[in-house]
Amino acid sequence: MQYLTVIAIAAATGLIGLAAQFSKTNPDQAANEAHGKWYTWEEAVELNKTKPKKIVVDIYTDWCGWCKKMDKGAFSDSKVSEYIGDNFYAVKLNAEQRDQIIFGRDTFSFVETANGKGVHTLAYALLDGKMSYPTLVYLDQDFRRIMVSPGYKETHDLMKELKFAKEEVYNQKTWEEYKEKGK
Repeated sequence: MQYLTVIAIAAATGLIGLAAQFSKTNPDQAANEAHGKWYTWEEAVELNKTKPKKIVVDIYTDWCGWCKKMDKGAFSDSKVSEYIGDNFYAVKLNAEQRDQIIFGRDTFSFVETANGKGVHTLAYALLDGKMSYPTLVYLDQDFRRIMVSPGYKETHDLMKELKFAKEEVYNQKTWEEYKEKGK
């Protein structure tokens, strides 16, 4: 009997410790929430049905150092995250994810390549097969591509791209004209 009491106390102590551990805010999660909300493709599609917005898709891989640097740099800037949150649905799309994505009548999935790696066909379609990480893809609220922007971005460069898409400057100028001459 005394043995069972000791086990019950140990189990209760362990459960209390686990509960305390899980109730603490994960520092990475808190940073993500403080710097804006990232959605899955499916979440952005659903949200766009009731409140249409432009979409910015960050196509990345887990092994991409420049992707991680951009997450900690430009994407962590409070002005950037606020601007994105106000004007876009921000989507993170792992170009090597294994989960299927159904969009409209199409099913996108992971395709393994000869070298044992592979690519997700939605990332491949968004990038026209020009796989480079990180790459941002800007879409209008009807999922038409505005532009594809490969490579790492500093905060001021990212803000310029976001404004180009949000303010629909692309209807009057090319990205190259806008980038060189400004507004």
